[in-house]
Amino acid sequence: MSDSEAVGASAGSKGGAASGVQSAIDYRQLMADVERVVDSLEASDESAPTVQRLANALTRSFARELGLTGGRLYLKQADSYRLWATFGDAKPVEKGLRVSSDYRPVELTIAAGTLYMNEEDPSLDRDFEDRIGSNCFAVIVLSNREYLLAFDVAKDHEPDQVLFALALLRHSIDQKIEQQQVQDVLREARRIQSAIMPSEKPTFEGYDLFARTIPLETVGGDFFDSIPISDKVLGLAIADVSGHGLPAALQVRDIYMGLRMGLSRDFKIVRTVERLNQIINLSRSTSRFVSMFYGELETGGALIYVNAGHPPPVLIRANGDRRLLDEGGMVLGPLPKATYRRGFVQLEPGDLLMAYTDGVVETAPARVESSAVGSGGEYQDEYGLERLIASSRRLQHESAETIVKRLFEELAEFSGQQPAADDRTIAAVKFTG
Repeated sequence: MSDSEAVGASAGSKGGAASGVQSAIDYRQLMADVERVVDSLEASDESAPTVQRLANALTRSFARELGLTGGRLYLKQADSYRLWATFGDAKPVEKGLRVSSDYRPVELTIAAGTLYMNEEDPSLDRDFEDRIGSNCFAVIVLSNREYLLAFDVAKDHEPDQVLFALALLRHSIDQKIEQQQVQDVLREARRIQSAIMPSEKPTFEGYDLFARTIPLETVGGDFFDSIPISDKVLGLAIADVSGHGLPAALQVRDIYMGLRMGLSRDFKIVRTVERLNQIINLSRSTSRFVSMFYGELETGGALIYVNAGHPPPVLIRANGDRRLLDEGGMVLGPLPKATYRRGFVQLEPGDLLMAYTDGVVETAPARVESSAVGSGGEYQDEYGLERLIASSRRLQHESAETIVKRLFEELAEFSGQQPAADDRTIAAVKFTG
């Protein structure tokens, strides 16, 4: 008899369902079943209820295979674990019962991640175990020792099989908790980002303004803001943080706060940008490179600006001429003592200023079939600045809001609705005089 046959015979000798004793476990199927049960549950507002619901579901699903009959969920508090809930057929116990972290089964569980014990083990406190109705049990530690999940186990089940299954369970639940925690952070970041982005169309005497940002992920690294300086002056900022997602969104918050702090102290425009550069340089964020265009519009059409390594906004004159606004300096972040120059331009009635992030001009086109290639295909050039200027000129007599919305529609058509590779922001500023 081969080794594999011996293992199979040994497992089979324990009997099948008819004898009331467990049969050999199909581990591949068990792994799939554990993942299925964990994935089937929606996350709740707190991790503990999620773990409790998972424990209930797994007890129902694997009572036969693993002999799980019920159990208890404990939450870490200081130097002990407090009973949060019981589930399944576990003995009802008053909520709030505590077990010390130096209780030997707890120490062993924390050290190994999983633990199996029967009632004969000398390290057990029988008075405590009788109080909670526990005899043969298995325990796993979860979420960086934040939770202990204990299962009551029928005596006729092999400890190694139970521990293997609970190791799978531990991994799956930890992933579920981490996923939920990340989603919680993302929701909070989204709330913060929504709060700092203009919620209404900016209004300023003599101008028609509109901007839209579409992040690649739930939150993004593009930023647009309008900042009232006085009745006669409006600050406008558009920025692009390196990367996207949560790290970039956190850096956006720093830009928002840094700009407003500098402006509230009556710093001049160049000084404000240099101070912001120092803030970003000292930031602990992984996204430490930021391109930004900041300008201050006056009611008479004057625009003073600093371009810190940002794709130059284009001023499209009423007569069709154009000018790129590129005076300034390097991107924010790399060098703490970087210096910047200010630029100046005078807008005339009918002029249109278009600001954007590189995710717009770098939009990839839809794949097109090439007759020369046959069933293959090729790509045209990316959307590019020239297309943006040509489309903006064509729409120049529309409202700022219409211009921005039409441009995003054009981007979608150009890309064939394929997923974007970066955050995208477009801002239109029309001077009406």
